[in-house]
Amino acid sequence: MNRSLVILLGALALGATIFAGAFYASQRATIACCAKPADDLDWLRTEFHLSDVAMAHIRKLQAGYLPQCAELCAKIAAKKGELETVLGTGTNLTTEAQTKLNEIAALRAQCQAQMLRHFIAVSQAMPPEQGERYLAEMKQLTLGNEELMEQSMSDHAGHEHGTH
Repeated sequence: MNRSLVILLGALALGATIFAGAFYASQRATIACCAKPADDLDWLRTEFHLSDVAMAHIRKLQAGYLPQCAELCAKIAAKKGELETVLGTGTNLTTEAQTKLNEIAALRAQCQAQMLRHFIAVSQAMPPEQGERYLAEMKQLTLGNEELMEQSMSDHAGHEHGTH
């Protein structure tokens, strides 16, 4: 019985030591992670192997672009709110609702054009090969969603939209 008690206490001590070590390591990792604020452009540096000079230029471009982007997003959100109000609980698409849809579409097109201009400027701040790859990926993100929706709609049986 004495030997069983020693083994049990040893196992408990070992378990407590492992737990305490893991707890201490996780606390240190959390502190280290939180002490350095996240850089939302750090992925760009890593993915495209960019220099400090290129990153400084890109950060400047980003700082100029973000307020414009936020402004357009706010306009789109406001128009969507207007559309919801116009649609109400009705079951018909009124002329006013169609006008709001057209206004939203125009704002989204303006947003896409603005994004593409920004992505082109960022790609030009990179080495040519990396810039081409970046721009291709950003075009796909910017324009790909609509293409995917159009493709999925044209794939439905009996739907002739995609065959024109």
